[in-house]
Amino acid sequence: MKRNYFFYLLVLISLPAFAQKKAASRHAAEKHPELHTRFKTLNYLYKISGKATAFGIHNREPNEKPATWTNEIFKTTGKYPALWSGDFLFQAENIAARQTMINEAVTQWKKGSMINIMWHACNPALEQPCGWDKKGVLSKLSDEQWNELLTDGSKINSRWKAMMDEIAVYLQQLEHKGVEVMFRPLHEMNQGVFWWGGRPGERGTRKLYQITHDYLTKTKGLSNLIWVWNIQDFGTLESDAVSYNPGDKYWDIATLDIYDDKTGFSREKYNIMVNVAKGKPIAIGECQKYPTAEKLQIQNKWTFFMGWSELVYKYNTNEEIIKLMSAPNVLSLDELKGF
Repeated sequence: MKRNYFFYLLVLISLPAFAQKKAASRHAAEKHPELHTRFKTLNYLYKISGKATAFGIHNREPNEKPATWTNEIFKTTGKYPALWSGDFLFQAENIAARQTMINEAVTQWKKGSMINIMWHACNPALEQPCGWDKKGVLSKLSDEQWNELLTDGSKINSRWKAMMDEIAVYLQQLEHKGVEVMFRPLHEMNQGVFWWGGRPGERGTRKLYQITHDYLTKTKGLSNLIWVWNIQDFGTLESDAVSYNPGDKYWDIATLDIYDDKTGFSREKYNIMVNVAKGKPIAIGECQKYPTAEKLQIQNKWTFFMGWSELVYKYNTNEEIIKLMSAPNVLSLDELKGF
């Protein structure tokens, strides 16, 4: 009995220290969220937030040549971008070449790049393949069709799931090869030109994003996706950041596409994204005019920027691109060092 008494006394003495240690650990995790993510890509973005910004570019169609613009940046600067981006796309020839795009994603990951993949999807109420027209990506859904899309088991809902099944095969390939994907579906949610966009509120585009997230993560079991939520820089950005937000648990990175060159990389846009992210990484999802290194020093929480393929060369001179890539606060592929 005496030994038991001393044992319990030791336990009682140790409890406050244990509680303090546990509280300190929890505080550290809250202060540094990167300490408890399972993705090295996401951990790295937390790490560089406020310090540096990764240089990225998208590789638009054709999917048969999925590194065209990445290579073009190398020709211009002598360095490769830190972020490679591809697209599942929608045309017959590009759907047929999805495997080529995925193979390139594997190659880029092995080189040490961060991987971003998006999906200009066809309208599930219409036909696939489709075009960049009002019968395809730029088509519309009636309110009745939209409600059917959101209704589990309906014809349009089932069609959307079948389309997700098709891309899940490729995402699973990447998972099996250990490739982490910053996945950006339903991009520019507040952009009404796309069939999926321009529907604010609880039953709007954000609901479709939630359905897409849950299907790919829960039903298909994909665990290699870092979810990117994306909106565009319209004048309604402040309210859009609320009405199109699918909820913190549905995304890991908040990104803004900046195409309004009159307002450019304004402090107002930056502040809106910082506030909505609540400590999560933010990034420039797309742009045609690259930000300057000086602007990125001021707005230092942008973790990456992604130029849109050929538009980069339309809106930036070679000299501007070289200067940006050479800046100490801008990261190229060789500076990632495996994250």
